[in-house]
Amino acid sequence: MSSDVAAAIARTHREEWARVVAGLARRLGDLDVAEEMAAEAFAVAVERWPADGVPPNPGAWITTTAHRKAIDRLRREARRDELYKEALMLADDAGTEDVGAIEDDRLRLIFTCCHPVLSMEARVALTLRIIGGLTVAEIAHAFLVQETTMGQRLSRAKARIRTARVPFRVPEPQDLPERAAGVLAVLYLIFNEGYLASGEASDPLRPDLTGEAIRLTRLVRDLLPARSPERAEATGLLALMLLTEARASARVSENGDLQRLDEQDRSAWDESLVHEGLALVNERLTAVSAGDGAFGRYQLLSAINAVHASASHAGDTDWARIVALYGELERVDPSPLVTLGKAIAVSEYDSPQVGLAILERLGDALGAHHAFHATRAELLRRVGRAVDARAAYDRAIDLAANTAEVAHLIRRRGDLAASMKGEST
Repeated sequence: MSSDVAAAIARTHREEWARVVAGLARRLGDLDVAEEMAAEAFAVAVERWPADGVPPNPGAWITTTAHRKAIDRLRREARRDELYKEALMLADDAGTEDVGAIEDDRLRLIFTCCHPVLSMEARVALTLRIIGGLTVAEIAHAFLVQETTMGQRLSRAKARIRTARVPFRVPEPQDLPERAAGVLAVLYLIFNEGYLASGEASDPLRPDLTGEAIRLTRLVRDLLPARSPERAEATGLLALMLLTEARASARVSENGDLQRLDEQDRSAWDESLVHEGLALVNERLTAVSAGDGAFGRYQLLSAINAVHASASHAGDTDWARIVALYGELERVDPSPLVTLGKAIAVSEYDSPQVGLAILERLGDALGAHHAFHATRAELLRRVGRAVDARAAYDRAIDLAANTAEVAHLIRRRGDLAASMKGEST
Protein backbone atom coordinates (compact mmCIF):
# COMPACT_ATOMS: atom_id res chain seq x y z
CA MET A 1 0.00 0.00 0.00
CA SER A 2 1.37 3.41 -0.95
CA SER A 3 1.97 6.02 1.73
CA ASP A 4 -0.65 8.30 0.14
CA VAL A 5 -3.37 5.64 0.35
CA ALA A 6 -2.38 4.72 3.91
CA ALA A 7 -2.51 8.40 4.89
CA ALA A 8 -5.94 8.78 3.25
CA ILE A 9 -7.31 5.78 5.17
CA ALA A 10 -5.87 7.06 8.45
CA ARG A 11 -7.26 10.55 7.84
CA THR A 12 -10.69 9.19 6.92
CA HIS A 13 -10.70 7.05 10.06
CA ARG A 14 -9.92 10.08 12.24
CA GLU A 15 -12.53 12.27 10.56
CA GLU A 16 -15.37 9.83 9.87
CA TRP A 17 -15.26 7.06 12.50
CA ALA A 18 -17.54 8.76 15.03
CA ARG A 19 -20.05 9.89 12.42
CA VAL A 20 -20.31 6.44 10.83
CA VAL A 21 -20.64 4.62 14.16
CA ALA A 22 -23.17 7.16 15.42
CA GLY A 23 -25.34 6.81 12.32
CA LEU A 24 -25.32 3.03 12.52
CA ALA A 25 -25.94 3.02 16.28
CA ARG A 26 -29.01 5.22 15.86
CA ARG A 27 -30.55 2.82 13.37
CA LEU A 28 -29.39 -0.46 14.89
CA GLY A 29 -29.59 0.39 18.58
CA ASP A 30 -26.48 -1.72 19.16
CA LEU A 31 -23.05 -0.17 19.69
CA ASP A 32 -21.22 -3.46 19.21
CA VAL A 33 -22.70 -4.10 15.79
CA ALA A 34 -22.25 -0.45 14.78
CA GLU A 35 -18.55 -0.61 15.64
CA GLU A 36 -18.08 -3.93 13.90
CA MET A 37 -19.69 -2.74 10.68
CA ALA A 38 -17.65 0.47 10.67
CA ALA A 39 -14.49 -1.56 11.23
CA GLU A 40 -15.45 -3.92 8.40
CA ALA A 41 -15.94 -0.95 6.07
CA PHE A 42 -12.45 0.30 6.84
CA ALA A 43 -11.08 -3.22 6.32
CA VAL A 44 -12.65 -3.24 2.84
CA ALA A 45 -11.05 0.15 2.18
CA VAL A 46 -7.65 -1.28 3.09
CA GLU A 47 -8.22 -4.05 0.52
CA ARG A 48 -9.72 -2.02 -2.31
CA TRP A 49 -8.35 1.51 -2.21
CA PRO A 50 -4.77 0.51 -3.10
CA ALA A 51 -6.09 -1.09 -6.32
CA ASP A 52 -9.10 1.11 -7.11
CA GLY A 53 -7.73 4.40 -5.83
CA VAL A 54 -9.01 6.65 -3.03
CA PRO A 55 -12.64 7.60 -3.81
CA PRO A 56 -13.49 11.29 -4.36
CA ASN A 57 -15.55 11.32 -1.16
CA PRO A 58 -13.90 8.83 1.23
CA GLY A 59 -16.36 9.50 4.07
CA ALA A 60 -19.40 8.77 1.91
CA TRP A 61 -17.73 5.61 0.59
CA ILE A 62 -17.10 4.33 4.12
CA THR A 63 -20.65 5.22 5.20
CA THR A 64 -22.25 3.43 2.24
CA THR A 65 -20.05 0.37 2.69
CA ALA A 66 -20.77 0.18 6.43
CA HIS A 67 -24.52 0.46 5.82
CA ARG A 68 -24.41 -2.31 3.22
CA LYS A 69 -22.44 -4.52 5.60
CA ALA A 70 -25.04 -3.89 8.31
CA ILE A 71 -27.92 -4.73 5.98
CA ASP A 72 -26.23 -7.95 4.89
CA ARG A 73 -25.55 -8.96 8.47
CA LEU A 74 -29.06 -8.30 9.69
CA ARG A 75 -30.54 -10.18 6.76
CA ARG A 76 -28.31 -13.16 7.49
CA GLU A 77 -29.17 -13.15 11.17
CA ALA A 78 -32.85 -12.24 10.84
CA ARG A 79 -34.95 -14.81 12.68
CA ARG A 80 -37.93 -12.53 13.20
CA ASP A 81 -39.76 -10.14 10.88
CA GLU A 82 -38.84 -7.28 13.18
CA LEU A 83 -35.12 -7.73 12.52
CA TYR A 84 -35.68 -7.84 8.78
CA LYS A 85 -37.73 -4.65 8.90
CA GLU A 86 -34.92 -3.03 10.87
CA ALA A 87 -32.48 -4.03 8.18
CA LEU A 88 -34.65 -2.49 5.48
CA MET A 89 -34.92 0.73 7.49
CA LEU A 90 -31.16 1.21 7.05
CA ALA A 91 -31.80 2.02 3.43
CA ASP A 92 -34.36 4.69 4.38
CA ASP A 93 -32.54 7.93 5.17
CA ALA A 94 -35.67 9.44 6.68
CA GLY A 95 -35.97 7.05 9.64
CA THR A 96 -38.92 7.02 12.01
CA GLU A 97 -37.49 6.71 15.49
CA ASP A 98 -37.77 9.40 18.15
CA VAL A 99 -34.24 10.70 18.57
CA GLY A 100 -34.70 14.02 20.33
CA ALA A 101 -34.72 17.67 19.43
CA ILE A 102 -31.32 18.00 17.76
CA GLU A 103 -30.39 16.33 14.47
CA ASP A 104 -26.87 15.37 15.46
CA ASP A 105 -26.07 11.68 15.78
CA ARG A 106 -22.76 12.25 17.54
CA LEU A 107 -24.36 14.38 20.25
CA ARG A 108 -26.97 11.68 20.83
CA LEU A 109 -24.20 9.11 21.02
CA ILE A 110 -22.36 11.22 23.63
CA PHE A 111 -25.46 11.19 25.84
CA THR A 112 -25.83 7.44 25.29
CA CYS A 113 -22.21 6.76 26.25
CA CYS A 114 -22.54 9.07 29.27
CA HIS A 115 -25.73 7.56 30.65
CA PRO A 116 -25.87 7.29 34.48
CA VAL A 117 -26.20 3.49 34.28
CA LEU A 118 -22.44 3.48 33.59
CA SER A 119 -19.68 4.42 36.01
CA MET A 120 -17.79 7.61 35.20
CA GLU A 121 -14.72 5.58 34.23
CA ALA A 122 -16.82 3.50 31.82
CA ARG A 123 -18.40 6.63 30.35
CA VAL A 124 -15.01 8.18 29.68
CA ALA A 125 -13.51 5.01 28.19
CA LEU A 126 -16.53 4.28 25.99
CA THR A 127 -16.73 7.84 24.68
CA LEU A 128 -13.02 7.93 23.89
CA ARG A 129 -13.50 4.72 21.91
CA ILE A 130 -16.74 5.58 20.09
CA ILE A 131 -16.45 9.34 19.62
CA GLY A 132 -12.69 9.81 19.79
CA GLY A 133 -11.89 6.73 17.74
CA LEU A 134 -9.02 5.78 20.06
CA THR A 135 -7.85 2.20 19.97
CA VAL A 136 -8.39 -0.08 22.95
CA ALA A 137 -4.61 -0.03 23.47
CA GLU A 138 -4.53 3.78 23.61
CA ILE A 139 -7.39 3.92 26.10
CA ALA A 140 -5.76 1.20 28.21
CA HIS A 141 -2.56 3.26 28.30
CA ALA A 142 -4.50 6.33 29.45
CA PHE A 143 -6.11 4.30 32.27
CA LEU A 144 -2.87 2.48 33.13
CA VAL A 145 -4.42 -0.98 32.66
CA GLN A 146 -3.81 -3.95 30.36
CA GLU A 147 -5.34 -3.87 26.88
CA THR A 148 -7.33 -7.04 27.57
CA THR A 149 -8.72 -5.52 30.77
CA MET A 150 -9.85 -2.39 28.94
CA GLY A 151 -11.39 -4.47 26.16
CA GLN A 152 -13.47 -6.33 28.73
CA ARG A 153 -14.55 -3.09 30.38
CA LEU A 154 -15.68 -1.63 27.06
CA SER A 155 -17.61 -4.80 26.20
CA ARG A 156 -19.36 -4.73 29.58
CA ALA A 157 -20.25 -1.05 29.15
CA LYS A 158 -21.83 -1.67 25.75
CA ALA A 159 -23.68 -4.69 27.09
CA ARG A 160 -24.96 -2.60 29.99
CA ILE A 161 -26.32 0.00 27.57
CA ARG A 162 -28.00 -2.74 25.56
CA THR A 163 -29.59 -4.58 28.49
CA ALA A 164 -30.70 -1.35 30.18
CA ARG A 165 -32.29 -0.27 26.87
CA VAL A 166 -30.64 3.13 27.05
CA PRO A 167 -32.34 5.28 24.39
CA PHE A 168 -30.26 6.76 21.60
CA ARG A 169 -31.42 10.33 22.08
CA VAL A 170 -30.73 13.68 23.68
CA PRO A 171 -32.53 13.68 27.07
CA GLU A 172 -35.65 15.68 27.69
CA PRO A 173 -35.04 19.25 28.94
CA GLN A 174 -35.87 18.36 32.54
CA ASP A 175 -33.27 15.56 32.48
CA LEU A 176 -30.43 17.62 31.00
CA PRO A 177 -29.03 19.28 34.14
CA GLU A 178 -28.33 16.02 35.97
CA ARG A 179 -26.67 14.55 32.87
CA ALA A 180 -24.67 17.66 31.93
CA ALA A 181 -21.79 17.27 34.41
CA GLY A 182 -20.85 13.83 33.12
CA VAL A 183 -21.11 14.89 29.48
CA LEU A 184 -18.95 18.00 30.04
CA ALA A 185 -16.34 15.94 31.88
CA VAL A 186 -16.07 13.52 28.98
CA LEU A 187 -15.95 16.29 26.37
CA TYR A 188 -13.11 17.88 28.35
CA LEU A 189 -11.18 14.59 28.28
CA ILE A 190 -11.77 14.19 24.54
CA PHE A 191 -10.42 17.70 24.03
CA ASN A 192 -7.38 16.92 26.18
CA GLU A 193 -6.64 13.81 24.13
CA GLY A 194 -6.59 15.99 21.01
CA TYR A 195 -4.63 18.74 22.75
CA LEU A 196 -1.90 16.29 23.85
CA ALA A 197 -2.46 12.97 22.11
CA SER A 198 -1.37 9.80 23.86
CA GLY A 199 0.52 6.92 22.30
CA GLU A 200 3.95 6.93 20.73
CA ALA A 201 2.54 6.44 17.22
CA SER A 202 0.01 9.26 17.52
CA ASP A 203 0.32 12.70 16.01
CA PRO A 204 1.29 15.02 18.87
CA LEU A 205 -1.83 17.10 18.26
CA ARG A 206 -5.19 15.84 17.02
CA PRO A 207 -7.22 18.79 15.72
CA ASP A 208 -10.01 16.41 14.69
CA LEU A 209 -10.65 15.64 18.37
CA THR A 210 -10.28 19.19 19.67
CA GLY A 211 -12.52 20.49 16.89
CA GLU A 212 -15.18 17.85 17.57
CA ALA A 213 -15.06 18.51 21.32
CA ILE A 214 -15.58 22.23 20.71
CA ARG A 215 -18.46 21.59 18.30
CA LEU A 216 -20.24 19.26 20.71
CA THR A 217 -19.67 21.57 23.68
CA ARG A 218 -21.36 24.38 21.75
CA LEU A 219 -24.38 22.13 21.15
CA VAL A 220 -24.57 21.02 24.79
CA ARG A 221 -24.31 24.61 25.98
CA ASP A 222 -27.17 25.65 23.69
CA LEU A 223 -29.32 22.83 25.07
CA LEU A 224 -28.98 23.85 28.71
CA PRO A 225 -31.37 26.32 30.38
CA ALA A 226 -30.25 29.94 30.43
CA ARG A 227 -28.76 31.13 33.75
CA SER A 228 -28.49 27.57 35.04
CA PRO A 229 -25.28 26.45 36.82
CA GLU A 230 -24.85 23.77 34.17
CA ARG A 231 -24.93 26.28 31.32
CA ALA A 232 -22.46 28.46 33.23
CA GLU A 233 -20.03 25.53 33.43
CA ALA A 234 -20.59 24.70 29.76
CA THR A 235 -19.74 28.32 28.96
CA GLY A 236 -16.58 28.02 31.02
CA LEU A 237 -15.59 24.78 29.30
CA LEU A 238 -16.19 26.24 25.85
CA ALA A 239 -14.08 29.27 26.75
CA LEU A 240 -11.31 27.01 28.07
CA MET A 241 -11.30 24.97 24.87
CA LEU A 242 -11.27 28.03 22.62
CA LEU A 243 -8.42 29.74 24.47
CA THR A 244 -6.39 26.53 24.45
CA GLU A 245 -7.11 25.72 20.79
CA ALA A 246 -6.07 29.26 19.85
CA ARG A 247 -2.47 28.31 20.68
CA ALA A 248 -2.44 25.12 18.59
CA SER A 249 -0.35 26.44 15.68
CA ALA A 250 2.38 27.65 18.06
CA ARG A 251 2.55 24.62 20.35
CA VAL A 252 4.88 22.38 18.31
CA SER A 253 8.11 23.54 16.67
CA GLU A 254 9.29 22.63 13.19
CA ASN A 255 11.53 20.05 14.86
CA GLY A 256 8.50 18.39 16.45
CA ASP A 257 9.01 19.36 20.07
CA LEU A 258 6.47 20.98 22.36
CA GLN A 259 6.82 24.69 22.97
CA ARG A 260 6.12 26.09 26.44
CA LEU A 261 4.00 29.19 26.81
CA ASP A 262 7.09 31.36 27.26
CA GLU A 263 8.59 29.89 24.06
CA GLN A 264 5.56 30.30 21.80
CA ASP A 265 5.22 32.91 19.08
CA ARG A 266 2.10 34.66 20.30
CA SER A 267 1.55 36.34 16.96
CA ALA A 268 0.73 32.85 15.64
CA TRP A 269 -2.17 32.44 18.06
CA ASP A 270 -5.64 32.46 16.48
CA GLU A 271 -6.99 35.89 17.37
CA SER A 272 -10.61 35.03 16.57
CA LEU A 273 -10.57 32.12 19.01
CA VAL A 274 -8.84 34.24 21.66
CA HIS A 275 -11.44 37.00 21.32
CA GLU A 276 -14.35 34.56 21.48
CA GLY A 277 -12.88 32.78 24.49
CA LEU A 278 -12.18 36.04 26.35
CA ALA A 279 -15.70 37.26 25.63
CA LEU A 280 -17.16 34.11 27.22
CA VAL A 281 -14.90 34.47 30.27
CA ASN A 282 -15.95 38.10 30.66
CA GLU A 283 -19.59 37.04 30.30
CA ARG A 284 -19.22 34.78 33.32
CA LEU A 285 -17.17 37.33 35.30
CA THR A 286 -19.89 39.92 34.77
CA ALA A 287 -22.65 37.48 35.72
CA VAL A 288 -20.94 36.33 38.93
CA SER A 289 -20.14 39.92 39.90
CA ALA A 290 -23.85 40.68 39.53
CA GLY A 291 -24.70 37.82 41.89
CA ASP A 292 -25.68 35.32 39.19
CA GLY A 293 -24.13 32.07 40.40
CA ALA A 294 -20.60 31.20 41.43
CA PHE A 295 -17.48 30.06 39.63
CA GLY A 296 -17.19 26.33 38.94
CA ARG A 297 -14.22 24.25 37.84
CA TYR A 298 -14.30 25.02 34.12
CA GLN A 299 -15.00 28.69 34.66
CA LEU A 300 -11.94 28.99 36.88
CA LEU A 301 -9.75 27.06 34.44
CA SER A 302 -10.91 29.31 31.62
CA ALA A 303 -10.20 32.40 33.75
CA ILE A 304 -6.63 31.15 34.30
CA ASN A 305 -6.20 30.66 30.56
CA ALA A 306 -7.67 34.11 29.94
CA VAL A 307 -4.85 35.65 32.01
CA HIS A 308 -2.29 33.93 29.77
CA ALA A 309 -4.19 34.89 26.60
CA SER A 310 -4.39 38.54 27.67
CA ALA A 311 -0.61 38.91 28.10
CA SER A 312 1.17 40.25 25.01
CA HIS A 313 4.40 38.66 26.19
CA ALA A 314 5.14 35.90 28.69
CA GLY A 315 6.87 38.45 30.92
CA ASP A 316 3.62 40.43 31.19
CA THR A 317 1.66 37.53 32.73
CA ASP A 318 -0.25 38.48 35.88
CA TRP A 319 1.00 35.61 38.05
CA ALA A 320 -0.56 37.05 41.19
CA ARG A 321 -3.97 36.73 39.55
CA ILE A 322 -3.22 33.16 38.46
CA VAL A 323 -2.10 32.16 41.98
CA ALA A 324 -5.35 33.57 43.37
CA LEU A 325 -7.43 31.70 40.79
CA TYR A 326 -5.64 28.44 41.57
CA GLY A 327 -6.35 29.03 45.24
CA GLU A 328 -10.06 29.32 44.46
CA LEU A 329 -9.86 26.26 42.20
CA GLU A 330 -8.31 24.28 45.06
CA ARG A 331 -11.34 25.19 47.15
CA VAL A 332 -13.90 24.35 44.45
CA ASP A 333 -12.24 21.29 42.90
CA PRO A 334 -9.30 20.10 45.01
CA SER A 335 -6.94 17.64 43.34
CA PRO A 336 -3.18 16.98 43.14
CA LEU A 337 -3.08 18.23 39.54
CA VAL A 338 -4.68 21.52 40.56
CA THR A 339 -2.06 21.93 43.28
CA LEU A 340 0.64 21.15 40.71
CA GLY A 341 -0.64 24.02 38.59
CA LYS A 342 -0.62 26.26 41.64
CA ALA A 343 3.00 25.26 42.38
CA ILE A 344 4.03 26.39 38.91
CA ALA A 345 2.23 29.70 39.34
CA VAL A 346 3.75 30.25 42.80
CA SER A 347 7.23 29.56 41.41
CA GLU A 348 6.71 32.39 38.92
CA TYR A 349 5.04 34.82 41.32
CA ASP A 350 7.14 34.12 44.43
CA SER A 351 10.18 31.92 43.85
CA PRO A 352 11.07 28.48 42.48
CA GLN A 353 12.04 27.42 46.02
CA VAL A 354 8.52 28.09 47.33
CA GLY A 355 6.95 26.41 44.29
CA LEU A 356 9.21 23.37 44.73
CA ALA A 357 8.23 23.05 48.38
CA ILE A 358 4.57 22.85 47.35
CA LEU A 359 5.36 20.40 44.58
CA GLU A 360 7.38 17.99 46.69
CA ARG A 361 4.31 17.29 48.83
CA LEU A 362 2.60 15.78 45.77
CA GLY A 363 5.09 12.96 45.18
CA ASP A 364 2.92 10.22 46.65
CA ALA A 365 -0.14 11.26 44.63
CA LEU A 366 1.56 12.08 41.32
CA GLY A 367 4.67 9.92 41.32
CA ALA A 368 3.44 7.99 38.26
CA HIS A 369 2.48 11.15 36.34
CA HIS A 370 5.00 12.56 33.88
CA ALA A 371 3.83 16.15 34.46
CA PHE A 372 4.95 15.96 38.09
CA HIS A 373 8.48 14.92 37.17
CA ALA A 374 8.71 17.38 34.27
CA THR A 375 7.67 20.26 36.53
CA ARG A 376 9.99 19.06 39.27
CA ALA A 377 12.89 18.93 36.79
CA GLU A 378 12.30 22.55 35.77
CA LEU A 379 12.10 23.81 39.35
CA LEU A 380 15.13 21.79 40.49
CA ARG A 381 17.03 23.27 37.58
CA ARG A 382 16.05 26.79 38.59
CA VAL A 383 17.20 26.30 42.19
CA GLY A 384 20.59 24.97 41.05
CA ARG A 385 20.11 21.25 41.75
CA ALA A 386 21.25 20.11 38.31
CA VAL A 387 21.94 16.45 39.14
CA ASP A 388 18.49 16.00 40.68
CA ALA A 389 16.94 17.86 37.75
CA ARG A 390 18.61 15.44 35.31
CA ALA A 391 17.14 12.47 37.17
CA ALA A 392 13.70 14.08 37.14
CA TYR A 393 13.93 14.67 33.37
CA ASP A 394 14.85 10.99 32.91
CA ARG A 395 11.79 9.91 34.88
CA ALA A 396 9.49 12.30 32.99
CA ILE A 397 10.76 11.00 29.64
CA ASP A 398 10.13 7.41 30.74
CA LEU A 399 6.53 8.22 31.66
CA ALA A 400 5.57 10.62 28.84
CA ALA A 401 3.78 9.20 25.78
CA ASN A 402 3.17 12.21 23.53
CA THR A 403 5.90 12.42 20.89
CA ALA A 404 6.20 16.22 21.00
CA GLU A 405 6.35 16.22 24.78
CA VAL A 406 9.07 13.57 24.80
CA ALA A 407 11.04 15.61 22.26
CA HIS A 408 10.65 18.70 24.44
CA LEU A 409 11.87 16.91 27.56
CA ILE A 410 14.86 15.47 25.72
CA ARG A 411 15.73 18.94 24.47
CA ARG A 412 15.49 20.43 27.95
CA ARG A 413 17.60 17.62 29.39
CA GLY A 414 20.18 18.21 26.67
CA ASP A 415 20.28 21.93 27.43
CA LEU A 416 20.83 21.10 31.09
CA ALA A 417 23.67 18.69 30.28
CA ALA A 418 25.33 21.33 28.11
CA SER A 419 25.10 23.90 30.89
CA MET A 420 26.53 21.43 33.43
CA LYS A 421 29.44 20.68 31.10
CA GLY A 422 30.05 24.39 30.60
CA GLU A 423 30.15 24.99 34.34
CA SER A 424 32.68 22.20 34.86
CA THR A 425 35.15 23.50 32.26
